[in-house]
Amino acid sequence: MTGLPRLNEPAPDFHARTTHGDRSLADYRGNWLILFSHPSDFTPVCTTEFIGFAKHADEFAAMNCELLGLSIDSIFSHLAWTRNIKEKFGVEIPFPIIEDLKMEVAQAYGMIHPGAADTSAVRATFLIDPEGKLRAMVYYPMSNGRSIEEFVRLLTALQASDANGVATPENWRPGQPAIVPPPKTAEAAEARASEGYVYTDWYFSTRDLPDAPKAA
Repeated sequence: MTGLPRLNEPAPDFHARTTHGDRSLADYRGNWLILFSHPSDFTPVCTTEFIGFAKHADEFAAMNCELLGLSIDSIFSHLAWTRNIKEKFGVEIPFPIIEDLKMEVAQAYGMIHPGAADTSAVRATFLIDPEGKLRAMVYYPMSNGRSIEEFVRLLTALQASDANGVATPENWRPGQPAIVPPPKTAEAAEARASEGYVYTDWYFSTRDLPDAPKAA
């Protein structure tokens, strides 16, 4: 059975060898981290995803977020693949990739789904906050690549929620109103209409946010 980590709890700790030297979860304390797995090196869908993450790396860095890839391949395979991406596609991969031959990190994060593949990590993506808590996780099937722009959007939304104590609606983008947490008592529900929010009903009110949230 594959266990899954839980949202809003400490992300599973790890110590691993990567293409940029040894890494542990503690190394990312104080930063956001996107940890993402892929089924195998030298596969076409994964190649497009790595190119996508690389092209957004500066954007993530500006949001105080680091990137860390993983597959159940060797360091030598990772190095050969990233060199091939640079040679064939003109894109340099700037972030580390974990060597997980023993599947220790993959098992801890629930990346191995036997129904999808016996020894490959599925396309799993984990957003971990500066305190080391798991804030979001998204799984994709083997056959379909991720949208890297969605992870930019999701990270922006998480940072906005943390900074302002709000929730964000479907497909929220910076500059759009955010949702005010609903009242929890009858008295508060009665007062909601007069609190200065954009009021639709007692449980649904929105407000504008200040400038885009600063990196945590």
